[in-house]
Amino acid sequence: MSTVTRLVVRMGTLTVRTALSTIFAAVAVIAILAGSFADAPSANAAADDSCASVEVVFARGTNEAPGVGATGQALLDALNARLPGKTVDVYGVNYPASLDFGRAADGIVDASNRIETIAASCPTTKIVLGGYSQGAAVAGYTTTDTVPAGFALPAGITGPMSPAIASHVAAVVLFGTPDTWFMNLVDHNAPPITIGQLYSAKTLQLCATGDPVCFPGGLDRAAHSSYKNNGMADQAADFVARQLSVPAPVAAVQQTAGQVGADQPAPAPGLGN
Repeated sequence: MSTVTRLVVRMGTLTVRTALSTIFAAVAVIAILAGSFADAPSANAAADDSCASVEVVFARGTNEAPGVGATGQALLDALNARLPGKTVDVYGVNYPASLDFGRAADGIVDASNRIETIAASCPTTKIVLGGYSQGAAVAGYTTTDTVPAGFALPAGITGPMSPAIASHVAAVVLFGTPDTWFMNLVDHNAPPITIGQLYSAKTLQLCATGDPVCFPGGLDRAAHSSYKNNGMADQAADFVARQLSVPAPVAAVQQTAGQVGADQPAPAPGLGN
Protein backbone atom coordinates (compact mmCIF):
# COMPACT_ATOMS: atom_id res chain seq x y z
CA MET A 1 0.00 0.00 0.00
CA SER A 2 1.44 3.36 -0.98
CA THR A 3 2.09 6.09 1.53
CA VAL A 4 -0.66 8.20 -0.01
CA THR A 5 -3.16 5.34 0.27
CA ARG A 6 -2.25 4.69 3.92
CA LEU A 7 -2.70 8.40 4.68
CA VAL A 8 -6.15 8.47 3.06
CA VAL A 9 -7.26 5.39 4.99
CA ARG A 10 -5.95 6.83 8.26
CA MET A 11 -7.72 10.14 7.65
CA GLY A 12 -10.93 8.29 6.82
CA THR A 13 -10.69 6.28 10.04
CA LEU A 14 -10.17 9.44 12.11
CA THR A 15 -13.13 11.09 10.42
CA VAL A 16 -15.38 8.13 11.19
CA ARG A 17 -14.17 8.02 14.81
CA THR A 18 -14.77 11.74 15.21
CA ALA A 19 -18.23 11.47 13.74
CA LEU A 20 -19.11 8.52 15.96
CA SER A 21 -17.81 10.32 19.03
CA THR A 22 -19.94 13.32 18.20
CA ILE A 23 -23.02 11.14 17.69
CA PHE A 24 -22.44 9.21 20.93
CA ALA A 25 -21.97 12.45 22.85
CA ALA A 26 -25.18 13.87 21.42
CA VAL A 27 -27.10 10.70 22.26
CA ALA A 28 -25.75 10.79 25.81
CA VAL A 29 -26.81 14.41 26.26
CA ILE A 30 -30.27 13.67 24.88
CA ALA A 31 -30.59 10.66 27.20
CA ILE A 32 -29.59 12.76 30.23
CA LEU A 33 -32.02 15.53 29.33
CA ALA A 34 -34.80 13.08 28.63
CA GLY A 35 -34.18 11.40 31.95
CA SER A 36 -34.24 14.75 33.73
CA PHE A 37 -37.57 15.72 32.18
CA ALA A 38 -39.04 12.31 32.98
CA ASP A 39 -37.95 12.41 36.60
CA ALA A 40 -38.89 16.06 37.27
CA PRO A 41 -42.51 16.91 36.41
CA SER A 42 -43.37 20.51 35.72
CA ALA A 43 -44.03 22.84 38.63
CA ASN A 44 -47.65 23.22 37.54
CA ALA A 45 -48.18 19.47 37.48
CA ALA A 46 -46.68 19.10 40.94
CA ALA A 47 -48.86 21.92 42.25
CA ASP A 48 -51.97 20.41 40.70
CA ASP A 49 -51.36 17.10 42.47
CA SER A 50 -51.39 18.73 45.89
CA CYS A 51 -54.03 21.41 45.31
CA ALA A 52 -57.75 21.11 45.97
CA SER A 53 -60.30 21.47 43.20
CA VAL A 54 -62.11 24.09 45.28
CA GLU A 55 -61.24 26.08 48.38
CA VAL A 56 -63.91 27.84 50.43
CA VAL A 57 -62.61 30.95 52.22
CA PHE A 58 -65.30 31.83 54.76
CA ALA A 59 -65.58 34.52 57.44
CA ARG A 60 -67.73 33.60 60.45
CA GLY A 61 -70.21 35.85 62.24
CA THR A 62 -69.82 37.81 65.46
CA ASN A 63 -69.02 35.78 68.58
CA GLU A 64 -68.79 32.48 66.70
CA ALA A 65 -65.86 30.26 67.61
CA PRO A 66 -62.79 30.36 65.33
CA GLY A 67 -63.36 28.48 62.10
CA VAL A 68 -66.15 28.96 59.58
CA GLY A 69 -69.08 29.03 62.01
CA ALA A 70 -72.43 27.25 61.72
CA THR A 71 -73.51 28.93 58.48
CA GLY A 72 -70.14 28.34 56.84
CA GLN A 73 -70.26 24.68 57.81
CA ALA A 74 -73.79 24.34 56.41
CA LEU A 75 -72.56 25.80 53.12
CA LEU A 76 -69.56 23.48 53.08
CA ASP A 77 -71.69 20.39 53.75
CA ALA A 78 -74.15 21.34 51.00
CA LEU A 79 -71.34 22.07 48.57
CA ASN A 80 -69.57 18.77 49.19
CA ALA A 81 -72.83 16.96 48.44
CA ARG A 82 -72.98 18.72 45.07
CA LEU A 83 -69.36 18.12 44.06
CA PRO A 84 -68.77 14.35 44.20
CA GLY A 85 -65.23 13.41 43.29
CA LYS A 86 -63.94 16.93 43.89
CA THR A 87 -61.60 17.88 46.71
CA VAL A 88 -62.98 20.82 48.66
CA ASP A 89 -60.70 22.53 51.16
CA VAL A 90 -61.90 25.15 53.63
CA TYR A 91 -60.22 28.12 55.29
CA GLY A 92 -61.75 30.01 58.19
CA VAL A 93 -60.79 33.68 57.95
CA ASN A 94 -58.68 34.61 60.97
CA TYR A 95 -60.12 37.67 62.71
CA PRO A 96 -61.67 38.40 66.12
CA ALA A 97 -65.34 38.42 64.99
CA SER A 98 -66.03 40.41 68.15
CA LEU A 99 -68.14 43.42 69.06
CA ASP A 100 -65.09 45.56 68.25
CA PHE A 101 -66.27 45.99 64.66
CA GLY A 102 -63.22 47.99 63.67
CA ARG A 103 -61.22 44.76 63.98
CA ALA A 104 -63.11 43.39 60.96
CA ALA A 105 -60.24 44.99 59.05
CA ASP A 106 -58.07 42.13 60.32
CA GLY A 107 -60.35 39.74 58.45
CA ILE A 108 -60.05 41.71 55.23
CA VAL A 109 -56.27 41.48 55.45
CA ASP A 110 -56.34 37.75 56.21
CA ALA A 111 -58.92 36.89 53.53
CA SER A 112 -57.05 38.89 50.89
CA ASN A 113 -53.73 37.28 51.76
CA ARG A 114 -55.24 33.79 51.70
CA ILE A 115 -56.88 34.31 48.31
CA GLU A 116 -53.67 35.71 46.83
CA THR A 117 -51.68 32.77 48.24
CA ILE A 118 -54.05 30.21 46.70
CA ALA A 119 -54.00 31.99 43.34
CA ALA A 120 -50.20 31.93 43.31
CA SER A 121 -49.54 28.43 44.64
CA CYS A 122 -52.61 26.60 43.26
CA PRO A 123 -53.63 28.46 40.09
CA THR A 124 -56.11 25.75 39.05
CA THR A 125 -57.99 25.81 42.38
CA LYS A 126 -61.35 27.57 42.19
CA ILE A 127 -61.92 29.86 45.16
CA VAL A 128 -65.29 30.42 46.82
CA LEU A 129 -65.35 33.49 49.08
CA GLY A 130 -68.11 33.70 51.65
CA GLY A 131 -69.19 35.17 54.94
CA TYR A 132 -72.02 35.47 57.41
CA SER A 133 -73.14 38.67 59.18
CA GLN A 134 -69.98 40.57 60.21
CA GLY A 135 -68.13 37.97 58.16
CA ALA A 136 -70.25 38.89 55.13
CA ALA A 137 -69.04 42.46 55.57
CA VAL A 138 -65.45 41.18 55.70
CA ALA A 139 -65.92 39.15 52.51
CA GLY A 140 -67.70 42.00 50.75
CA TYR A 141 -64.96 44.49 51.59
CA THR A 142 -62.37 41.97 50.37
CA THR A 143 -63.77 42.21 46.84
CA THR A 144 -63.72 46.00 46.62
CA ASP A 145 -61.89 47.59 43.72
CA THR A 146 -61.56 51.10 45.20
CA VAL A 147 -60.60 52.45 48.58
CA PRO A 148 -63.08 55.06 49.86
CA ALA A 149 -61.65 58.56 50.04
CA GLY A 150 -60.15 59.31 53.43
CA PHE A 151 -60.26 55.67 54.57
CA ALA A 152 -57.00 54.47 56.14
CA LEU A 153 -56.05 50.98 55.03
CA PRO A 154 -55.26 48.50 57.80
CA ALA A 155 -51.71 47.27 58.20
CA GLY A 156 -51.00 44.28 55.99
CA ILE A 157 -52.53 45.45 52.72
CA THR A 158 -51.68 48.32 50.39
CA GLY A 159 -54.91 48.40 48.41
CA PRO A 160 -57.52 46.23 46.68
CA MET A 161 -56.49 42.82 45.37
CA SER A 162 -54.98 42.78 41.91
CA PRO A 163 -57.58 42.51 39.10
CA ALA A 164 -55.79 39.33 38.00
CA ILE A 165 -56.93 37.62 41.20
CA ALA A 166 -60.60 37.89 40.27
CA SER A 167 -60.39 35.11 37.68
CA HIS A 168 -59.42 32.66 40.44
CA VAL A 169 -62.57 33.43 42.47
CA ALA A 170 -65.46 31.44 41.06
CA ALA A 171 -68.18 32.68 43.40
CA VAL A 172 -68.91 34.95 46.35
CA VAL A 173 -71.77 34.07 48.72
CA LEU A 174 -72.87 36.37 51.53
CA PHE A 175 -75.43 35.61 54.25
CA GLY A 176 -77.10 38.40 56.21
CA THR A 177 -74.86 41.16 54.89
CA PRO A 178 -75.20 44.26 57.11
CA ASP A 179 -77.16 46.96 55.31
CA THR A 180 -75.80 50.51 55.13
CA TRP A 181 -78.19 51.84 57.78
CA PHE A 182 -77.20 49.01 60.12
CA MET A 183 -73.50 49.63 59.55
CA ASN A 184 -74.07 53.25 60.54
CA LEU A 185 -75.61 52.08 63.81
CA VAL A 186 -72.64 49.93 64.82
CA ASP A 187 -69.78 51.93 63.29
CA HIS A 188 -70.25 55.43 61.88
CA ASN A 189 -66.79 55.29 60.31
CA ALA A 190 -67.44 52.11 58.31
CA PRO A 191 -67.49 52.65 54.55
CA PRO A 192 -70.37 51.17 52.54
CA ILE A 193 -70.01 47.52 51.55
CA THR A 194 -69.58 47.66 47.80
CA ILE A 195 -68.90 44.50 45.79
CA GLY A 196 -66.15 45.12 43.25
CA GLN A 197 -67.11 45.17 39.57
CA LEU A 198 -65.00 42.08 38.83
CA TYR A 199 -66.96 40.11 41.45
CA SER A 200 -70.50 41.49 41.30
CA ALA A 201 -71.66 39.17 38.50
CA LYS A 202 -70.63 36.10 40.50
CA THR A 203 -71.94 37.23 43.88
CA LEU A 204 -75.05 35.92 45.64
CA GLN A 205 -76.39 37.79 48.67
CA LEU A 206 -78.97 36.07 50.84
CA CYS A 207 -81.16 37.85 53.35
CA ALA A 208 -83.89 36.15 55.39
CA THR A 209 -87.17 37.98 55.76
CA GLY A 210 -87.23 39.98 58.97
CA ASP A 211 -83.47 39.73 59.57
CA PRO A 212 -82.76 43.03 61.36
CA VAL A 213 -79.18 43.11 60.07
CA CYS A 214 -79.87 42.96 56.34
CA PHE A 215 -83.65 43.50 56.03
CA PRO A 216 -84.51 47.15 56.83
CA GLY A 217 -87.33 47.24 59.32
CA GLY A 218 -86.79 43.61 60.26
CA LEU A 219 -87.46 42.73 63.88
CA ASP A 220 -86.94 38.96 63.87
CA ARG A 221 -83.65 38.23 65.58
CA ALA A 222 -84.20 34.51 64.99
CA ALA A 223 -84.18 35.17 61.26
CA HIS A 224 -80.57 36.31 61.51
CA SER A 225 -79.61 32.95 63.00
CA SER A 226 -81.60 30.90 60.50
CA TYR A 227 -79.21 30.65 57.55
CA LYS A 228 -77.69 27.39 58.74
CA ASN A 229 -81.03 25.59 58.48
CA ASN A 230 -83.50 27.73 56.46
CA GLY A 231 -82.50 26.30 53.08
CA MET A 232 -80.36 29.26 52.02
CA ALA A 233 -77.12 27.31 52.47
CA ASP A 234 -78.51 24.93 49.83
CA GLN A 235 -79.40 27.88 47.59
CA ALA A 236 -75.86 29.17 47.95
CA ALA A 237 -74.37 25.74 47.21
CA ASP A 238 -76.51 25.44 44.07
CA PHE A 239 -75.29 28.85 42.94
CA VAL A 240 -71.65 27.95 43.59
CA ALA A 241 -72.01 24.62 41.77
CA ARG A 242 -73.36 26.45 38.72
CA GLN A 243 -70.52 28.93 38.86
CA LEU A 244 -67.97 26.14 38.99
CA SER A 245 -69.44 24.44 35.91
CA VAL A 246 -69.22 27.42 33.55
CA PRO A 247 -66.13 29.32 32.37
CA ALA A 248 -67.74 32.76 32.63
CA PRO A 249 -69.80 34.29 35.47
CA VAL A 250 -73.56 34.34 35.16
CA ALA A 251 -75.73 37.38 35.64
CA ALA A 252 -75.65 39.12 38.99
CA VAL A 253 -78.15 37.81 41.52
CA GLN A 254 -79.62 39.40 44.63
CA GLN A 255 -81.59 36.76 46.51
CA THR A 256 -83.78 37.47 49.50
CA ALA A 257 -86.63 35.66 51.16
CA GLY A 258 -88.85 38.72 50.76
CA GLN A 259 -88.95 42.29 49.54
CA VAL A 260 -86.39 44.57 51.14
CA GLY A 261 -87.71 47.96 52.15
CA ALA A 262 -85.73 51.18 52.20
CA ASP A 263 -84.54 53.24 55.17
CA GLN A 264 -86.99 51.81 57.67
CA PRO A 265 -86.11 52.05 61.37
CA ALA A 266 -84.85 48.97 63.13
CA PRO A 267 -83.29 48.02 66.46
CA ALA A 268 -79.55 47.58 66.75
CA PRO A 269 -78.82 43.97 67.69
CA GLY A 270 -75.28 42.67 67.61
CA LEU A 271 -73.89 41.10 64.47
CA GLY A 272 -73.74 37.33 64.63
CA ASN A 273 -75.97 34.67 66.10
